[in-house]
Amino acid sequence: QVQLVESGGGLVQAGGSLRLSCAASGLTLSLYAMGWFRQAPGKEREFVVAISRSGDSISYANSVRGRFTISRDNAKNTVYLQMNSLKPEDTAVYYCAAARAGYSVVFTTRHDFGSWGQGTQVTVSS
Repeated sequence: QVQLVESGGGLVQAGGSLRLSCAASGLTLSLYAMGWFRQAPGKEREFVVAISRSGDSISYANSVRGRFTISRDNAKNTVYLQMNSLKPEDTAVYYCAAARAGYSVVFTTRHDFGSWGQGTQVTVSS
């Protein structure tokens, strides 16, 4: 059974940083493309960033490019999201997602991902 557990969320002031982690179990992470999505109150869940199995293909949403960085450690079965220069509009529940994929394939659409974590709250105060 695939399980994804996010951690690292919290309350931070604008301009601050947080590092989210997504610990995966029940799967071999190296076979999966991974992604981060977020959902703010009253809004649709939106794409943030995704990374291929190999780590050589990465796609960022325009709203986070240059501020957020995704990485993965397949040996630890963990994916990370480093978030810098946080803004109040980054406030949301952040979700980790996994999808079986080809070596350099990266997905950016919710429907491509079959496994999801429960999410971790990120709140950025102004």
